[in-house]
Amino acid sequence: MNKNQRFLIVEDDPVFSQVLARSLRKRGFLVDCASTGMESLAQLKSHIFHFMILDLKLTDEVTLQLIPKFLVLQPPLKILMLTGYASIATAVEAIKLGALNYLPKPADTDEILKALGRLELTAEIHVTEQLLDWRGYQWEQLQRTLTECQGNLSQAARLLGMHRRTLQRKLKKRPRVPE
Repeated sequence: MNKNQRFLIVEDDPVFSQVLARSLRKRGFLVDCASTGMESLAQLKSHIFHFMILDLKLTDEVTLQLIPKFLVLQPPLKILMLTGYASIATAVEAIKLGALNYLPKPADTDEILKALGRLELTAEIHVTEQLLDWRGYQWEQLQRTLTECQGNLSQAARLLGMHRRTLQRKLKKRPRVPE
């Protein structure tokens, strides 16, 4: 069923990448991994992939702007953006740029395959809507502005009326959702 369908996992966390790769291989998929944007572009030039799991933030790069490049190299590629820095702004931007779907971390293999349309589950995945506190709304606004500035931190800081280092510090503090 999954024979010869190939995944490319673009993730800078080697443990997460290896665990996900092992799980996908057990389900019959071929899996390759990359930890940088350049490495993933090289992989796309040398192999044909059906699916890509793309981390939004690699060590020193935001991968949103790579989505169109990936799709030029392999137009039928189905890209799932997977991130620990989920925001509405980045989700919308990822879909606009050509990603098939967007999931916040942590996500298990079943959720990933369902998001890619490769798994029919008997039980639906329920997403509970949780309200953000003021820090969450602030973080969303910072993400939205950064996305509008195409990742240019200095330009986003000017628009927000704050110092660039202050913006960097605030972006690193992912707000917790109240329980």
